[in-house]
Order: sequence, then structure tokens, then C-alpha cells
Amino acid sequence: MDLDNVTKFLQGKTILVTGATGFLAKVFIEKILRLQLNVNKLYLLLRTSNDKFATQRLKDEIISTELFRILRDKWGSKFDALISSKVIAVEGDISSQNLGLEDSKLREELRKEIEIVVNSAATTLMKGRYDVALGINTFGAFNVLNFGKKCDKIKLFLHISTAYVCGEKADMILEKRFYMGETLKGTHSINIFEEKRTMEEQLAQLQYHGAPDKAIKSSMKEFGLERAKLNGWPNTYVFTKAMGEMLLGHFKGDLPLVIIRPTMIASTYKQPFPGWIEGVRTFDSFIVSYGKGKLTCFPANPNTIIDVIPVDMVVNAMVVAMKVHYAERQHACETIYHVSSSFRNPLTLSDLRNLFHCYFIRNPWIDANGLRVKVGQLTFFSKVNRFLLLMQLKYVLPLKVLYLVNILCCQRFKKIYKNLNRKINFIIQLVKLYEPYTFFLGSFNDENLVELQRVAEEQGIDLVEFNFDCRSIEWEEYMTNIHIPGLLKYGIKS
Repeated sequence: MDLDNVTKFLQGKTILVTGATGFLAKVFIEKILRLQLNVNKLYLLLRTSNDKFATQRLKDEIISTELFRILRDKWGSKFDALISSKVIAVEGDISSQNLGLEDSKLREELRKEIEIVVNSAATTLMKGRYDVALGINTFGAFNVLNFGKKCDKIKLFLHISTAYVCGEKADMILEKRFYMGETLKGTHSINIFEEKRTMEEQLAQLQYHGAPDKAIKSSMKEFGLERAKLNGWPNTYVFTKAMGEMLLGHFKGDLPLVIIRPTMIASTYKQPFPGWIEGVRTFDSFIVSYGKGKLTCFPANPNTIIDVIPVDMVVNAMVVAMKVHYAERQHACETIYHVSSSFRNPLTLSDLRNLFHCYFIRNPWIDANGLRVKVGQLTFFSKVNRFLLLMQLKYVLPLKVLYLVNILCCQRFKKIYKNLNRKINFIIQLVKLYEPYTFFLGSFNDENLVELQRVAEEQGIDLVEFNFDCRSIEWEEYMTNIHIPGLLKYGIKS
């Protein structure tokens, strides 16, 4: 088998990618360029940041990363010229109508050329500002859809969501669409446009009364959590992503819509090389804290399946789905794919704990003084309340004593007290935010993804090059020889 099927499909295609500076999008862009140099154009929608123009962000935050090493080596001195001819940075913002494209000539050029839209823009903070999350995850997705529907040659809209839009459901979770206004509580429906108006009223009230920026930020974070929990979701991120899916499904018209719902995305398994990752993501913060000797216990169910999937497998599923669903207007379909591992190749928290324990026993962390950090086995608390009680006895009560001592000593220990108080409150908040996932009892069914694999095989697509079969992951090999070393090499800045 060769790559002719997918390679020919990508030849001459024009694709718009939002959220292009994100981890997943970068791997997607690299894959497309590595597969098919004769793609027509990749338009990358980028917001300007700190007076940095979109073209500069493209160079600094995407093309200059280690991820593109294979392409740089392959193309040599031609690399910059080839990138310039194929990858176009477009200054815009999905939270604005028309994607913030102020140049009408460029806007019309995009509308005439774009055939596929890949919307991967998102804010992933579980307790982020509600106004920002609604603007990007919900109405940002809606704005991208509306722009895509106006494109003359549009054939497919591919949206990146998250498997955890399911909330805290247990047992088998199906690849099922949301209907407009659906909530996880089932006792009422939600009007998404009214939800936006409610948020705007709350924000306007704060601004009218002259609330400082810090107070507005805090209030918007709390308001998002409140609205999410009222409707059955554990946090602002998954709530706003679910509403985004509802808008896309309801307003897509006859445009083929593919929604990719990955679980916890981890480092590359094989392509373009093993172990590449950007930043410390989800469960990685626990691995790093443990290796540094800072994490000795945490509330979690050791039998909870931690659903991890390598980023290149997610990208492979995206590319294959693009090929299979391109131009399916006659069916006006909406297809959802769980790109996950929990159903067919489960990894429990207990398994993961044992793997990173073995890794740091063999490869101890070297601290700032050049000393090896000794780690013991991580202890799991079966109840969050037990962990919080430990925090109270071991840290909060002594901190209260320090508070009194600080007053008696004329604020001599004020800085120490504030620093310790901040750290303790951060840990308590972190525990509460992660509780739905460290005690998660669900498993993600991926029958649609298995069907995609079957169709891809029928179409002659090379499922070695485009592997997204989670059963091929050998967890000990991946975690100890690929993911953790990659995390320490690429994910941690300092």
C-alpha cells in the first residue's frame, strides 16, 4: 500500500485552521505538509498577541518549534520559501463576527478558496472566565461555522471538541450528538442565546459599579462554574464546549459536520517522531509534581480509567475523517468520533501510578542543588473529604497559628503566610476541579471510530501511516520510554 489515496485527496486543497498555535493544530499542520507539499493553501487564523503580528506568531510559535524538525531537515534551504508559499497567517479572532477579518479583499479571497474548515480554537481552562469561554468555545465555534457556510467551495466542517462534554456520566458513553438546548440534568432546557445575554448583563453590572479588573475576572470565573453546575456539567470548559456542539449541529444546514471528541491528549506516539509535546497538560502536572517529590498523596479512585490518547493518533483520525466525509452533502450528516482508549485499551490510575513510580526510581529528578529526589509510592485517598481533612490538620490549622503569630509580631511573617496560604488554597481548588476526573466511572464507546477504520481500509488508506487504533499502544513502553521522557525534554520549559 502507498499513500496515494490520502495524498491525492489533499492535493490542491485549501484548508482554514483556527486555533493554529494550539498543540493539536500544530501536529495537524505538520502532518498535512509532510503528506502533501502540493496542498494549495493552509490558512491559519491567528490572533495578534502583544503587538506581535500574525506572520511573526506563525514563525515563532509554529514553524520554529522542534515539531517541524523533520520537515526542516528534509527541505533544507528551501524550507522557508516552501512554508511561505503554502502556509498563510491570517490575523483574526473567532469571537468576532466574520472572524475579525477587517480586510474585505482578504475575506472575499478566503470565501472563494476554502474547501475545508478545521476549527480547533478553544480555551481549555476548567475554571476560566465565562465571558471568554462563551466567546471562544460556544459562539466562536458558531462564528466559524457561519463563515464556513458562506465559502463558495466548502465541503466539510471539522470541529475539535472533547469527550468530556459527557459531564460525569458513568458506564458506557456513546458517540451521541447533543440536541439544541439539551442539559445533562434533564429537568430543563437551556436557551444558549439567552445564556449569552445573562452573562453580558452580569458583566455589564460589574463594569457599571466600577469593579476592578481582578474582581471582574474572579466573578466571571465563579459565574461560569455556577452556570455549568446548574445545567449538569462539572466545569466551564466542558459546558461551553457542549453548547458549541449544539449550535454547530443545529445550524450546520446541509454542510457535512465531523466532531472529533478526543480524551486527554498526550505526546506523539510515532509521528513525526516519538515524545513531542508542548507544555504540561492535564495529568502531566501530577507526573511532574510527583517526580519533584512534591506530590505524595492525592484523592482518586485507583480503578478509574485515565483515558489517554497520543496526539498523532488524534491527527490521523482527523485526516482520515476529512477524506471519508468530504462532500457528503447528500446525507447532510453530523458524525461524532470519540478518539479515546478507555473502551479498547484501558489504563487505570493505579497502572499509571506504577509506571511513573518505576520511571522516577530508575531516572530520579535532579533538583536545583544537583541532588537526586527520592520518591515513594503515591497514596490515593478514596474520598475527597478525607484528603481535605488531612489538609486541614497538616496545613490549614498550622497556617492559622502562623496567622496569629504574624499579627503578634507586627506582620513580620506576612510574606511567608500569604505564600503558604496561596499554595494551600490552590491545592484545595485543584482537588475540587479534578474530582470529576480522578473518580470518573465512564468509558468512551468508539464504534463510530472503528467504522471509520473499516471504511478507510476499504478505500485503501494505509492504516500504518494513519494509525488511530488505540489497541496498538503498549502502555509501559509508551509511558516510560516515550511520554515521560518527552514531557521532561519538550514539555517543561525550565
